[in-house]
Amino acid sequence: MPEKILMMALSPTMDTGTLARWRKKEGDTVAVGDVLCEVETDKATMDYESTSEGTLLKIVVPAGGQAKVGDTIAILGKPGEDFSALLADARPAVAKAPAASATGAARAPTPVPAGASTAPMAHAHVPASGRVRSSPLARRIAAQKGIDLRSLQGSGPEGRIVKRDLDAAPVRAVSGVMAARQAGQAPAVPSYTPGPGDEVVPLSSMRRIIARRLSESMFSAPHYYLTVAVAMDELLATRTRLNAGREKRASINAFLLAMAGRALLRHPKVNSTWNGDSIIRHTTADIGLAVALPDGLITPVVRDCGRKGILAIDGDLAGLVERARAGKLLPAEYEGNTFTISTLGSAGIDEFTAVINPPGSAILAVGAIRKEPVVGDNDTIAIRQRMRVTLSCDHRVIDGAVGAAFLRELADMLENPMLALA
Repeated sequence: MPEKILMMALSPTMDTGTLARWRKKEGDTVAVGDVLCEVETDKATMDYESTSEGTLLKIVVPAGGQAKVGDTIAILGKPGEDFSALLADARPAVAKAPAASATGAARAPTPVPAGASTAPMAHAHVPASGRVRSSPLARRIAAQKGIDLRSLQGSGPEGRIVKRDLDAAPVRAVSGVMAARQAGQAPAVPSYTPGPGDEVVPLSSMRRIIARRLSESMFSAPHYYLTVAVAMDELLATRTRLNAGREKRASINAFLLAMAGRALLRHPKVNSTWNGDSIIRHTTADIGLAVALPDGLITPVVRDCGRKGILAIDGDLAGLVERARAGKLLPAEYEGNTFTISTLGSAGIDEFTAVINPPGSAILAVGAIRKEPVVGDNDTIAIRQRMRVTLSCDHRVIDGAVGAAFLRELADMLENPMLALA
C-alpha cells in the first residue's frame, strides 16, 4: 500500500526544511538508500535518503517549497495505486518566501498578539492505553509550563511529542519577562510596520534558528564575563618557527584551539554542560570555532583538542571550515561542542563579549593582536604584541573563581607555549 514520505529532522535544531532540489521525479523507482531530494536546513543543504522502496507516486512539496518536520513531502508505493486518501491528509506545501525588493514592496505580516496561535489547535493522538506518546524531556517541560500534552500535535515518530512541540506552546499565566524566562525564550517584542523605502528581508532557516538558540542561551544561562590581555610575542615566534619551510602554514586559530583544549582538560568544571537536574563533565575537549556565513554563522567542532597536536588540529579545522562555507557540514561536524571560540581580530575588533553556544557552558571571544607599550617589573616600558580575550561563563555551571583560574592558565599557555607541554 502507498506510504507517506515525511520530512525528517536532518539537524538537531531543524524544525522546517526547504526542498532545494528533487533528485527523483514522479514515476521513478526508488530503492532504500537512494537520494530522493536535497533539503536546505538551518545549517546546510543535505541529501535526504529514502528508507523505503517503491515508485515515487507523488511529489507533495515541490522544489522551493517548505515543510515542517513530520509533514508529508511525497508519496511512495506501487504503480497505479490509489493514494488520494494520503494526499487528502497532507498539509499544503508552503512556498519559500520571496526576497523583498529594495523598495520595500514586500507586504509586512499582519501583527499577531503575543501568545496567539496562527493555526487551529491540533490535538495529539491518544492511543488505546490512554497515554499520550511523549519524550521524558517533553513531559518535564510540559509540567513546568502547565501544558496539557493532549492539546498538542506531536511531530516525532508515530506522533510522539518532543521538545520542539513545546517550544511554541503558551506558558502558565505569568507575565512579561518571567514567563519568557520560564520558557527559555526572549520576551516577545512588538511588531513593527515598515516605513516607505524600508526593505523587508524574510528570515532564512539559519537566521531563525540563530535568533531562537541565542535568545534561549542569553535568557536561560546567567552570563558573566572575564577579560585578560595576553602577550602573544612568544606564541607568534613559535608559530614562525613551526611554519618555517612549510607550504601549509598553521593558523593562529589552531594554536588557540590546542591551548584551550589543554586548559579545559586541566579545568573540567569549565568543560561541562548544564543538564537541568545535573551537570555533565566531559572527558574530551570538543571545541567549536564560529565561522561567518553570508546569512549567519556556524560552529564546526574539532574533536579532542586537548590531546591533538597543533598541525593535526589545523588540518581538521581547514577541512571543516571549507565544508562549512560550502554548506556541506554534517550534523556530527557541528553539534556536541563542549566549548566555543569566536574570533573577530581579523575584522579589527580589539575586544568583545560573546553569547554562550550550548551545549557548552563557556565561550572565548578573541580580539585583534596589537602592538602596545607595556610597563615591566622595573618600570621599564617595552613594546609588546597583545591580544584581549573575554570568557563568557554560565554561572549555573562555572563559578567566578573557577572561570578565572581557567582563563589565567590559558593566558599563561598562550604567553609561554612550553607550559602546554608540562
